[in-house]
Amino acid sequence: MSEEAFLRLHAFVCTNDRPPDDPRGCCAARGGVALRDYLKKRAKQAGVRGVRINNAGCLDRCALGPVLVIYPEGIWYGVDSEADIDEIVESHLVRGEPVERLRLTAQQRSRHSKPAL
Repeated sequence: MSEEAFLRLHAFVCTNDRPPDDPRGCCAARGGVALRDYLKKRAKQAGVRGVRINNAGCLDRCALGPVLVIYPEGIWYGVDSEADIDEIVESHLVRGEPVERLRLTAQQRSRHSKPAL
């Protein structure tokens, strides 16, 4: 990380919450808040520096959630468990190696594609 850079990475975790009857569902109901909290905890435990982990409102990938995106690379992940978070912390945040098995495909990331309801 250069001395000029305050942050080298910024991770946004969708914690959007919708009513239970919304057909799109939401990341909060699928554990987004707990996974965001766990990501913050694990990053701190791993001694990760220069990374900010924040809430995000809807990232418009509701059917794939919970989702998170890491900038500036623009790498999108679908996460289902603390084990997925552990892998992202160790591989991406510590070693700088994206976790291919958790990455959303180009089609899944596309603004022009609609997630399945």
